[in-house]
Amino acid sequence: MGLRGTVEAVCVVHQLVSDPGQVGVTAIDKRPVQGPVRVRALGLHGDVQADRKHHGGRDKAVYAYSQDDADWWAAHLSQPVPPGRFGENLRVSGMDVDAARAGERWRIGETVVLEVTRPRIPCATFGRWLQERGWVKRFVRAGRPGTYLRVITSGEIQAGDAVVVLSEGPPGPTMRETALAKGPATARPHD
Repeated sequence: MGLRGTVEAVCVVHQLVSDPGQVGVTAIDKRPVQGPVRVRALGLHGDVQADRKHHGGRDKAVYAYSQDDADWWAAHLSQPVPPGRFGENLRVSGMDVDAARAGERWRIGETVVLEVTRPRIPCATFGRWLQERGWVKRFVRAGRPGTYLRVITSGEIQAGDAVVVLSEGPPGPTMRETALAKGPATARPHD
């Protein structure tokens, strides 16, 4: 394979934020950190999910979003989209994360291996966080969902690390195609 990208930022929760949703708080406020961050089976050291019923776990241990998609959104929103703004753990450049297929494996840095699992289908918390009316449907329809990954091999990662696609997954839809096929009706809860 050999397709390559770069980790622009590694982001973990900055603070829990009050949210009127069912849990009462959200951990969507993620910010870049300096230096190496340990990656384990359930995600990045220092990160947390407030709603563990719908977020996190082994198949959603790490959320990656591309710089190109963030730049596209910044041009369409009245606000910047710095790393972590969409609640992502990894902001990457040089690769189309939405074109990945489930089962594709990435090596980040020297040792970490992650496997693509599914696209992000957002919840209303994301819309409230951005203060954008109709955001959940708009985000899904744009076909720029980013991707969740499971941890295959633990280790440390940091900004500047190379992302190398080690292997493709089995034939199937891309993250973009999967998100568009599921559509806004599958987002939780509807906005």
